Amino acid sequence: MNTIQILLQTTIPPLSDDWSIARFSRLTELLRSHRDAEGRPVFNVVARDRDPQGEPDSVLSRLDETEFDQLWLFAVDVGNGLTPEDCAGITRFRRAGRGLLVTRDHMDLGCSICTLGGVGKAHHFHTHNPEPDESRRVIDDPFTSYILWPNFHSGANGDFQEVAIVGPTHPILADPESPTGAIRFLPAHPHEGAVDAPHDEPARVVARGKSKATGNSFNLAVVFEPSTEGGPAVAESTFHHFADYNWDTRHGAPSFVSEPPGNGMQTEQQAMRDVHRYSINIAKWLAGAVN
Repeated sequence: MNTIQILLQTTIPPLSDDWSIARFSRLTELLRSHRDAEGRPVFNVVARDRDPQGEPDSVLSRLDETEFDQLWLFAVDVGNGLTPEDCAGITRFRRAGRGLLVTRDHMDLGCSICTLGGVGKAHHFHTHNPEPDESRRVIDDPFTSYILWPNFHSGANGDFQEVAIVGPTHPILADPESPTGAIRFLPAHPHEGAVDAPHDEPARVVARGKSKATGNSFNLAVVFEPSTEGGPAVAESTFHHFADYNWDTRHGAPSFVSEPPGNGMQTEQQAMRDVHRYSINIAKWLAGAVN
């Protein structure tokens, strides 16, 4: 099998006091260090932030012309992270059959992804594409008062949450070494975003979490099976499932993060093994490889 070409990219320029790609270094290293049974690298990973805002990104706007097999897009912007040209380039990329993971966070963080073909519709924000069920347009996390819905409280940064499998276990969640046959834990975050499966797409919810504040259930991941509409895709409720700080808070966070952290990801080693397997599973599935 040829080495799988992966682009990990944020929707902001390099900023030291923000969620730039440097804060996803452990994911980058995990993918780069993964080997097959013969000891060969499985993935080649390029990790970058976007070009300065205001102009089309030199890579995203022409992504369909590159050799990448998949894009992991961390939408960490406040609404201005993607230009129309960027969205068009990413949409053409997926329509050519290549893989896409798109993740964001609470409220309107990352809402520039709404116009992405197909996958954008899976993401619900506060002022862009809000959840159709108005009863869910309510504050879930009561602790960080300036963050409005969607803001599902799955736990402290640095802690883990239990994952509820929805329907048949999807390959991105499979773990033959687990007593349940599936991943059981993912990193927690005090205010996750909202994702759901669009009714007019070959998509389904595959995992849910449960709020530690209200007990409400919320979706963690939506998968889009390959179809005539495009390649495989994953819509994820928060980029914090992949951030260094949420895997190990000793890596630090931007200065605007004010919530007290936990350390469950360090004390429960199965949680760390699960998020590692989850990440590798996603990368293989997006490339059409067998997990």
